[in-house]
Amino acid sequence: MNTHFPTLENPTRRNLQRLFLLRSVMLAFMLAATAALYYLHIPLPKIPIALAVGGMLLLNLMTLLRLQKFSNVTDHELLLQLLGDLLGLTVLFYFTGGYSNPLVWMYLLPLTIAAVALKREYTWLLAAIAVICYSTLVFYYVPLSHLHMHYLAGKSLDIHLVGMWLGFVVSAGIIAFFVTRIGQSLRDYDQLLAAVRERSLESELALSLGTLAASAAHELGTPLATMAVISKELARDLSNQPEPLQQLVIIRTQIDRCKEILSSITRNAGQSRADAGHGLPLNQFLQDAIQRWRDTRPATELIVSLSDSASNPLIFTDRTLSQAIQNLLDNAADASPDRVLFDANWDENTLQVYIRDFGNGLSDEVKTQLGKPFFSSKNGNGMGLGVYLTQMIIAKFGGTLTLSNHAEGGVLTAISLPLHQLRIGH
Repeated sequence: MNTHFPTLENPTRRNLQRLFLLRSVMLAFMLAATAALYYLHIPLPKIPIALAVGGMLLLNLMTLLRLQKFSNVTDHELLLQLLGDLLGLTVLFYFTGGYSNPLVWMYLLPLTIAAVALKREYTWLLAAIAVICYSTLVFYYVPLSHLHMHYLAGKSLDIHLVGMWLGFVVSAGIIAFFVTRIGQSLRDYDQLLAAVRERSLESELALSLGTLAASAAHELGTPLATMAVISKELARDLSNQPEPLQQLVIIRTQIDRCKEILSSITRNAGQSRADAGHGLPLNQFLQDAIQRWRDTRPATELIVSLSDSASNPLIFTDRTLSQAIQNLLDNAADASPDRVLFDANWDENTLQVYIRDFGNGLSDEVKTQLGKPFFSSKNGNGMGLGVYLTQMIIAKFGGTLTLSNHAEGGVLTAISLPLHQLRIGH
């Protein structure tokens, strides 16, 4: 069960991308309106319009190049871009009717970006400049004639009112689009915070478990050593009794496993994977992990099927990964003591492992709780940490762990593990 964080992009860069899209819509609308007025034979000052629209087109081209070549965008740069838009709009409106121009609502669009992208001081500055520009156009502008009643398709139309209607339609669409995108950004940010909070809690729990493990390793060393000594003495006393001696051998094997686990806690803590072991072919790594488990659970039949692929990459012998596989095999054997299936196949990039037991399967309650720390489905016989620790180990290597009910009964555990982090010389 791998945890992926949403990718964090520079928020100002993202807002600059939105401004690029917004300016593109504004330019397309202005060009369409200019073409429509030209079609209706309304005289327009061609050079001022070309300068204003051309300037905004040039600014948009610079923005596009800026987004492709550089990742960091500052608030000052975004402010200058928005000021450039206000300048271009003011020049355009001055030569096309001033405050009576039906497209004068476009002043609000740069302010919309400023309101969601810039800090309060910059937003109020842009708002004040926009108000000053609009107010100036009330007194100083070049009138645009023939902008009212026209006949089109047998109907009388007021071009000014039609322009206001189109302006409302476009502005409504733009606001809906950008507000939706802003809402999605907020939801993504909330998801990121939730993921970071969850990972922080997991880290705290892992640290607590590590502290407890170190303490347990220290405290259990003495009683395990005592049991090892006593078991050796008992082995000498029972040398002529084969059946009790065989059971004692199993006990000594379990004691040795406990001692090895405790030793590995102190030996491997803080070591890098390169220092913790040497390289092994993947096939050999799996066979070693399987054999270690068989030594501790001899009563359970483990049917193994390993890939016959020609690919057999050399990987680091990470002890935690071996322990994760053994944890899953332990869970399967607890549910199905007689028989467990183990299937592994791989290629150059990915390892797939499937472990199937023949137990009672997972109930709906267990499905919702499985993988949470200290939750056990073994009726008080487990600590509730096996699956939790296993999924943390697999997630560390970018893998995923899923447990589901098999169609023919029992539980199917599936591991998908990319090999690029484990492969030596990748």
